[in-house]
Amino acid sequence: MLLNHYLDHTSLKATTTERDIITLCQEAMQHRFYAVCVNSCFIPLAKQILKSSHVKICTVVGFPLGNSSTNAKVFEAKDAVANGANEIDMVLNIGLLKSRNYMAVLKDIAEVKTAIGRIPLKVIIEISELSKNEIVKACEICIDGKADFVKTSTGFSSSGATLTAVKIMKKTVKDRLKIKASGGIRDYETALKYIEAGVDRIGTSSGIEIISKAPKLAS
Repeated sequence: MLLNHYLDHTSLKATTTERDIITLCQEAMQHRFYAVCVNSCFIPLAKQILKSSHVKICTVVGFPLGNSSTNAKVFEAKDAVANGANEIDMVLNIGLLKSRNYMAVLKDIAEVKTAIGRIPLKVIIEISELSKNEIVKACEICIDGKADFVKTSTGFSSSGATLTAVKIMKKTVKDRLKIKASGGIRDYETALKYIEAGVDRIGTSSGIEIISKAPKLAS
């Protein structure tokens, strides 16, 4: 697979404008990125721009803290899909995980997955807030909850993806789930290291910078 097909071209800042989304989508089409990742209010605009392309629309749920109610997450996910989202990136309830209320965390994930059916669900576990053992447990719950991906980070916490965490995640999920790395991946060399570590998708706002250093792979 070409490097650009690993990339979710992302803009999730609170200050993101409609013009930013238009540019994001145009860049994604031009460079043939796998998807754009946008806040849900911009799904209709992204759908309009991308309607004749193969670029997918990804959006976030329970973002960025993860501690909204399960019912709120379910509604948010269903509404996003109804508006045209092709993939959902949902934030795990970190507080419940740290409370060791694992059944509640599982229920949170499983109900969102049930609500969206075959739409891919990526669960963001926010590795910067977790110990090694908590990363393992979060991954195991994501497997049980029938998620499709486990994702490292929101990009809005104290730090983003790390290769160490991705290796722990890969060892835990093996081939049962895919892995998305996000947060702080800004150049070709770093992106390649994550792919070599077993990552299936990379979320980044630096997609153009990344592929510009790998013209043969991105052509």
